[in-house]
Amino acid sequence: MLLRTLLGVELRRRRVAQKRTLLDVSGAARVSLGYLSEVERGRKEVSSECLAAICDALGVSLGSVLNAVALEVAAIESTI
Repeated sequence: MLLRTLLGVELRRRRVAQKRTLLDVSGAARVSLGYLSEVERGRKEVSSECLAAICDALGVSLGSVLNAVALEVAAIESTI
């Protein structure tokens, strides 16, 4: 599985858990709605600056998102 896919899944999980829309988060992060949607679907690579802005818009730390993704990568690797 691609890292960008896992990152997108984690960002979407957190946004949905907060019951927020793509429009709301994209506006707060100052990224286009289409771009955020593509990031969440794992179709676009996200820069560190943009990822930080999305995390800030979600009110979560960049470290917590990256840690969750790292744990998922480790879980996948352990099955290989």
